[in-house]
Amino acid sequence: MELVEKAQIMDEDDIRRVITRIAHEIIEKNGGAENLALVGIRRRGVPLAERISEKIFKMEGIRLPLGILDITLYRDDLTTLSHHPVVHKTEVLFSVTGKKLVLVDDVLFTGRTVRAAMDAIMDLGRPAAVQLAVLVDRGHRELPIRADYVGKNVPTSRREIITVQLQEEDGIDRVTIREFPS
Repeated sequence: MELVEKAQIMDEDDIRRVITRIAHEIIEKNGGAENLALVGIRRRGVPLAERISEKIFKMEGIRLPLGILDITLYRDDLTTLSHHPVVHKTEVLFSVTGKKLVLVDDVLFTGRTVRAAMDAIMDLGRPAAVQLAVLVDRGHRELPIRADYVGKNVPTSRREIITVQLQEEDGIDRVTIREFPS
């Protein structure tokens, strides 16, 4: 069944402004960039984390450690995804122990992806704190998880899907709402 595009809610300029604001909020909340690290959740959380990292470098002159997290084996729906799920490499090449980590993802929905990401992080060490930055929060939480940094809150129905497209993955920057046809 083909999804129908309902509306574009963010364009390239909107995404750039949101990334800048989130970077400022991260620095402000943490009193600077000391002892911070960013971890992008595969797939679109990774380029978002890279963009936030670049903004923080321009503001603070500090290159934050940047990790890539694959949560495939931590998902609670792994058996329903596929008989042979594709597992990518987790690349967190620094110690997470004692660090303030900011997990970065594109869309916060039920909270299950973030829960899986936190499980994966805890297997790597014991961070001082874990914060969450998302481009879009669409609601419908099934777990008690909330983002510390939100680009845009977009209330949705269960029939709607938020589609994030990023230059690095899709050749364009935009966020749309799509819907299953009636």
